[in-house]
Amino acid sequence: MRKGLIGVVLLTAVLAAGCGRQAGSSKLKVAVIPKGTSHVFWQSVHAGAVKAAKEFDVEILWDGPATEGERSEQITIVEDMITRQVDGVVLAPLDDKALVPVIERAKREGVPLTIFDSAAQTDAYVSFVATDNYKGGVEGARAMGKLLKDGKGKIAMVKYSPGSASTTKRENGFADTIKKEFPGIQIVEAQYSGTTVTDSLRVAGDILTKNPNLDGVFACNESTAVGTVQAIKGRGLAGKIKMVGFDCSPQLQTALTEKVLDALVVQNPFKMGYEGVKTIVDLKNGKTPPKRIDTGVTLVTRENLDTPEIQELVNIDLKKWLGR
Repeated sequence: MRKGLIGVVLLTAVLAAGCGRQAGSSKLKVAVIPKGTSHVFWQSVHAGAVKAAKEFDVEILWDGPATEGERSEQITIVEDMITRQVDGVVLAPLDDKALVPVIERAKREGVPLTIFDSAAQTDAYVSFVATDNYKGGVEGARAMGKLLKDGKGKIAMVKYSPGSASTTKRENGFADTIKKEFPGIQIVEAQYSGTTVTDSLRVAGDILTKNPNLDGVFACNESTAVGTVQAIKGRGLAGKIKMVGFDCSPQLQTALTEKVLDALVVQNPFKMGYEGVKTIVDLKNGKTPPKRIDTGVTLVTRENLDTPEIQELVNIDLKKWLGR
């Protein structure tokens, strides 16, 4: 009788561990793995995930590379979460090809995985929660077209990194729209900058030096936008060259008010984090989450920056959700 009781206890503990939970805990454990953890964008994703965790009474395991571009580290983190048999993973793949094997491993081993922010070349996921990034690029191009007098001029693109599906779609949306809708605007240079602000500052600076008569610049994410802003300021070109950026941070809002840049295409990272966690919770509760969830895109300018709607979008209360 005693042996039988011990066996039941041990079996219960094993089953709890297999579900990614501590023995005696009924909470789902959901790993949320961003491309990096330093940018305000990812901190806002974290805040949205925490809101979902509080609302649905689940535990969030937040872990990602310190800086973007560390593909092997992100793969290792996902593999660790699969080995731990968490109840679900919410992942922003750093590379649309390199992360495919580990995403497909999660499915084989029964760990549901939702992709957010940036796509991967596989359908082995629960849901894809993201901006329509091509549309974001289209909006950026139309903003640039309005900023340039008579829809004419020479512009450049500060691109992000090869293999990043989200930024590639933005770049393509921007370039395609300039070509189709603004034939008087010529993209004279488009360079990849790498994954850090320092890299972007260097590349943007090189572009500005090589093209002294440039009329405008498009930067496709937070790090490229911040680096490009610094390059423009450093060369005394604020107000002399039009700039459209992507994503938002306190630095970029300041640059907008100081007329260093003119428009920002803004996503909703808070909603990405929230909806990503919710898809796992819904699946565990027997529901079928949508295969695609569009979290929206908004154009922010000096004229609408201070409106309540935009402020709610761009100034997430990180202290409230993350304690900092």
